[in-house]
Amino acid sequence: MYKNKKVVVVLPAYNAAKTLENTLREIPMDLVDELILCDDASKDNTAALARQLGIQHVIQHTVNKGYGGNQKSLYIKALELNADIVIMLHPDYQYTPKLIPSMVNIIGEDLFPVVLGSRILGKGALKGGMPLYKYIANRFLTGFQNLLNGYKLSEYHTGYRAFSREVLQAIHYEGNSDDFIFDNQMLSQIIYKGFDIAEVTCPTKYFEEASSINFTRSAKYGLGVLGVSVTHMLCKAGLMKSALYR
Repeated sequence: MYKNKKVVVVLPAYNAAKTLENTLREIPMDLVDELILCDDASKDNTAALARQLGIQHVIQHTVNKGYGGNQKSLYIKALELNADIVIMLHPDYQYTPKLIPSMVNIIGEDLFPVVLGSRILGKGALKGGMPLYKYIANRFLTGFQNLLNGYKLSEYHTGYRAFSREVLQAIHYEGNSDDFIFDNQMLSQIIYKGFDIAEVTCPTKYFEEASSINFTRSAKYGLGVLGVSVTHMLCKAGLMKSALYR
């Protein structure tokens, strides 16, 4: 708990057996009340290992629903558990759980209702091994999104995020894509609703076991990001309607 606010960490998992224990080891359980892991039909023993390691709530998809579909299950469960602060952390150990106290503090003190762990603030991305083409694409897409969304973030593409309960209840994340573009749609909805977003510098590391999408999927993702930003701008201007911004 943080000032009587329930803190829940949600873990979207797919083939995370090799990195799950390292991730859990760094989560500050003196601050975090409950853990929820959603295993998206992994081919390894992620779900069984999660239970063995003591994760209180393990959701197991029988068919792969995708990265976005995984998060939907997690947020629905977190709200059912009456979470006040929800931190989404990848269990592939690419992002350090040691930032959780800072993210909880920002939301718990009512400074910002959303916190992103940014790999771009400072020089951590390339130093941590982010491929150059991904770094360049990240910078280009972020600049485009800032222009069309009327906001200013250092990056929209981090997978390390924290939300207040109010934010999750206010946006229609259930209607988002089940694919990787889910993250961008969610940030677009948050900005559209007028919620402020904080960023904290986050070191990152790329290694063999860390999850990553290939060039083809990255290109598809990039085109999807452009589409989300254009839709956001048109809806904000009253020139278009979308169920995502209801």
